[in-house]
Amino acid sequence: MPELPEVEVTRRSVAGGLLGARVRDVQMGLPLRWPLGHDPRALVGTACGEMSRRGKYLWLPLSRGSSGDGGDRHLPGLPRAAGAPAVPESAGGLLIHLGMSGALAFGEAPAERGPYDHFRLVTDRGCLWLTDPRRFGAVVWSPALDAEPARKLLASLGPEPFDPALDEAGFHAGLKSRRTPVKAALLSGELVVGAGNIYACEALHLARIDPRTPSNRISRPRAARLLAAVRLVLRHAIEAGGSTLRDFSANGAAGHYQDSAQVYGREGRPCNTCGTAVRRIVQGQRSTFFCAVCQKR
Repeated sequence: MPELPEVEVTRRSVAGGLLGARVRDVQMGLPLRWPLGHDPRALVGTACGEMSRRGKYLWLPLSRGSSGDGGDRHLPGLPRAAGAPAVPESAGGLLIHLGMSGALAFGEAPAERGPYDHFRLVTDRGCLWLTDPRRFGAVVWSPALDAEPARKLLASLGPEPFDPALDEAGFHAGLKSRRTPVKAALLSGELVVGAGNIYACEALHLARIDPRTPSNRISRPRAARLLAAVRLVLRHAIEAGGSTLRDFSANGAAGHYQDSAQVYGREGRPCNTCGTAVRRIVQGQRSTFFCAVCQKR
């Protein structure tokens, strides 16, 4: 499943080409996890704004009137001041989720839609298309990020890992309020978004914390070390283009973070720190990899 690094790499790979592009057509394939919730024809003629990310969601704002086409918001009956720029009128936006196996690409799309191409946004600069074999992904229209349905879909997300407002005290307080194993607390996305299975394993190894440790037993210094490790692991993963374990790619480029993983996927192989064999256990139906010597409860 694409996690935060893969989604951020995807955003960076397509955002530049989309910015300012004018929508010419919207083509829908088989139904995705959630319906678009809007007439696709109503999006034709809109201009793409700057794509952003929230957790594992991508937000593509759309507007009208940004090229002086009469769609600006000056008051009717009153002339616009000389030289005053046209104010774009919001046309809402698209909230995109890659699901379990989705991938976004932007460029010259194949002439015929493939069997797994379930959404195409055709613009005057190229085509943005979502390929999703399992169809757990989604493209949902919303009038704004703080309006339904986007507000509901984003409501449960915790702080972004690189948000300065996420400090050691708040992170530690969140851990102290939970009795679940610390890895489960990271995977919940309530304390911080982005620490998916691979990155939670790697961050806990870097912070030298056993993944089975009850969250409320982690001291303030260890919590600070863990938060720093989460940030460092996610930053390195983004720089490496994310992780490609099966079929993830960003605009056709595979990620390489998995090649430098210290514990994930290395069961039975020596820990790069102490040489002890890396262990694998199952927590919440997910594989957990760790070093029983380096990582303490």
